[in-house]
Amino acid sequence: MYTVRFYKGDYFDRQQQANADGCAAYAEHHFNSSENTAAGYAVVIVGSNASQTSRNWGRWYAAAVAREFGIPVGGDAGILVGGYNGRGDGNLRHTSMPAVLLEPLFASNPQHAAWIRSDDGQSRLARILSESVQRFFQSGGLIGFSVGHKYKASSPNDRGAPVLGGGTEADFAEKVLQKAKVMIEAAEAVGAGRTIRVMHGDTLLWAGSADEDADVTLDPVRGLLRIAGAAPVVTRIGGAAPAARRRRTAGR
Repeated sequence: MYTVRFYKGDYFDRQQQANADGCAAYAEHHFNSSENTAAGYAVVIVGSNASQTSRNWGRWYAAAVAREFGIPVGGDAGILVGGYNGRGDGNLRHTSMPAVLLEPLFASNPQHAAWIRSDDGQSRLARILSESVQRFFQSGGLIGFSVGHKYKASSPNDRGAPVLGGGTEADFAEKVLQKAKVMIEAAEAVGAGRTIRVMHGDTLLWAGSADEDADVTLDPVRGLLRIAGAAPVVTRIGGAAPAARRRRTAGR
């Protein structure tokens, strides 16, 4: 249903290659940085000529990252149209398909840097990107990926901002995109109805399709996820079922 291709060269050349290949969507991955180490929010740049699909995609992705990591969104409800005073606009403006430049976390923020450098943090970002592609491009097709700062013909040694604790922006961005590629290419066809998933870390424990209008609530005291209305259709269950708990009786 989906295939993913990485594009290299200067940013204009990458976009021209993606256009020639007929990509359905194009995503370039960066990490943010600031002299203020407390700065930390999720934001997505879209081109100055961005379509509504690009804007919606960017806002959905930024909001999903914000919820996942407990951080705010930046820009205009998660997006910056035309980039930071124009910076980033040229990375996207020449595409003929929806395109986004991702800035999910800050390499200069100690907590964000720990997420960026961890396998778990990279997987969480990759899954959000994968889910965003499946949500906005349900017909499948070729998805173009670009590693920000890396593989530029005009500046081959560029790796972007340093990440606190070691490493560079571009190298970790590439790791996220490589994980996202695996997830996207393994994605199943989009089914009818609303998909509900239960995850443990990066492991899918349960998935089902429920009515679009169904209320989904979590009772944290009882540990109960309740889906109102008709019983959902289970699409996949992963992992072994948990062993039955033995009843413990006080005083015996």
